[in-house]
Amino acid sequence: MAASMASQAAARGLRTATTKHILLDKVKHTWLSPKRWLNLQEYQSKKLMQESGVAVQRFYVADTASEALEAAKRLNAKEIVLKAQILAGGRGKGVFDSGLKGGVHLTKDPAVVGELANKMLGFNLTTKQTPKGGVKVKTVMVAEALDISRETYFAILMDRSCNGPVMVGSPQGGMDIEEVAARTPELIFKEVIDIYEGVRDDQALHMAANLGFKGPLQRQAADQIKRLYDLFLKVDATQVEVNPLGETPEGQVVCFDAKINFDDNAEFRQKAVFAMDDMTESDLTEMEAAKWDLKYIGLDGNIACFVNGAGLAMATCDIIDLHGGKPANFLDLGGGVKERQVYEAFKLLTADPKVEAILVNIFGGIVNCAIIANGITKACRELELKVPLVVRLEGTNVHEAKRILNESGLPITAADDLDDAAKKAVAAIRK
Repeated sequence: MAASMASQAAARGLRTATTKHILLDKVKHTWLSPKRWLNLQEYQSKKLMQESGVAVQRFYVADTASEALEAAKRLNAKEIVLKAQILAGGRGKGVFDSGLKGGVHLTKDPAVVGELANKMLGFNLTTKQTPKGGVKVKTVMVAEALDISRETYFAILMDRSCNGPVMVGSPQGGMDIEEVAARTPELIFKEVIDIYEGVRDDQALHMAANLGFKGPLQRQAADQIKRLYDLFLKVDATQVEVNPLGETPEGQVVCFDAKINFDDNAEFRQKAVFAMDDMTESDLTEMEAAKWDLKYIGLDGNIACFVNGAGLAMATCDIIDLHGGKPANFLDLGGGVKERQVYEAFKLLTADPKVEAILVNIFGGIVNCAIIANGITKACRELELKVPLVVRLEGTNVHEAKRILNESGLPITAADDLDDAAKKAVAAIRK
């Protein structure tokens, strides 16, 4: 996610950090990271790159300390890097509950790899991006450590302003690309890719030159750029970001670290890729919501939001904050709603112990408000709702929906509009 934000910022030559994936600027609370539909570990991304002929470090994957030791011996490298495989960033500065500091270690001794792996595998690693208790490490990557004489940045991503893919690069890699875009925007280079022609030889060479590769290295880098575009197409990626795309003292161009984002709509033809999805670190509530086609992100407030449409959900969170409340979640019900979805959504909301009130805000265009109303009354009865419920409905079949709610005999507070609903939800908590 962070990778996507960074490269898109660079693509547009922004002077400041992008806010594309920040739900609301005005709501000041701790957001939990939204679940990505496809979560790949670092070694899985490297494997995809390797299969497309992209130059990466030699590596092995191990599930036990003895396997890690054997892998280190098999590499027969001058120096070895051992990396804990979790989806969260900040591994290098993380801490294990075994007492080991750091999820990334360099050593020249294979025996040390075994000892370190023994303190990583089966233990929780806590970083700035993990939950408080950390994430259990089940796999480590044992790779050849290569010296890097120069680091560059390269990405291919979909850019709506260009109606297709673009290449973005900078001779300053190995750092936050947004900082580069802010400080030295002239060092961000962009090339639009024609979807019929693909990456032309002259384009690849020009980008390689802009990245600072010279002589034979320019040809090597251009070849890697074309291979990365082949990978981009092959796996239906929305982004392939390499940071750094490095140059070694021996004259090699190597992709040292990569992040790949995929098009969810391509799952039907990318079954092998999506089968690698690692769900073990995903938020359980978000996973349960996804089963019912609900988009859910937990927040740290106490007013649960039940809304259809991402824009309306953001506006609902915003206006709750405006009136002095704090939203407990972002929940987008979507378009083709069924009663069961409404019921399951209420189950998720009421299971959160922080929730002290629920605000339902539905604008029924495609959505039939009567279906929402029936789902609400069923959920209230069967789940024995114990917190205040404020409902604002507008749109298709709204009169029938209001009749259902009014005749239910349930303690439901009706609201005339969004502003009224937010005020009532906040007031319900303060009583």
